[in-house]
Amino acid sequence: MSTAAVPALDKTFQILDLITDSSQPLTAAHIAKALDLPRSSTHNILQSLLAKHVIYKDSDNRFHLGSYLMYWAGKYEQQQGVIQLFKDLIMHYPILLQHTVTLSKLDLGEVVFLACHEAPAPLGFTFRAGVRVPAVFSATGKAMLSTLSMDSIQSIYASGFPKPITPHGVDNFTDLSTELSAIKDSRISLDDGQLREGMYCLGTYIRNASGHAIAGMAVSFLQAEYESKRADVSTVLIELAEQIEQRLGFKAKHSAY
Repeated sequence: MSTAAVPALDKTFQILDLITDSSQPLTAAHIAKALDLPRSSTHNILQSLLAKHVIYKDSDNRFHLGSYLMYWAGKYEQQQGVIQLFKDLIMHYPILLQHTVTLSKLDLGEVVFLACHEAPAPLGFTFRAGVRVPAVFSATGKAMLSTLSMDSIQSIYASGFPKPITPHGVDNFTDLSTELSAIKDSRISLDDGQLREGMYCLGTYIRNASGHAIAGMAVSFLQAEYESKRADVSTVLIELAEQIEQRLGFKAKHSAY
């Protein structure tokens, strides 16, 4: 495969890898020659990376890794921290260990599963890390969306509301807004068969030290179990979320009397 056929994103990563691996900073000419890339496209990519502070250029026109990479690294460490806290702290909640409990994050209108505690009895739905589903149908997605304004949510789905996966799926912003309002009052969200018929999920969000919802957790069980277990599960799920939030540095604001 010729370099001319390599997509721009691949070229970008080639350039970043070269800068990272080099024992000394490199000029644009050195980068283009080492990677056998056209100087014009190399220049354009470098300018884009400079504008985003992914790299920076010194007085000798040589390129170094930039400060924006620290932002990515921080976000990665934060995500990994949430995963480890989830795995460690859930072990203190026997009620939750009886069920499938998932941890996920919100990404461009979808939920991405990060980790999962599997229940002894299978649910018939795959919660592998990396699996993505529309946030508007999932308990964790609804929980995280409830912390955003409707204007923000509508901008996320500017290209159109997701098509329901099951007959139970919400299919418009008005109904979604009603669901999200209920979540704001209780901190508990519900997927009542919107991802998979016969499977119910209760969810909540997890906030970081800045107060932003960076993840969500949900407990899944069969529809027949829902009514008898929802109260106890909801209470314990919120307790676990608050424990994780405390470890992340979140401090709840209390009203003064």
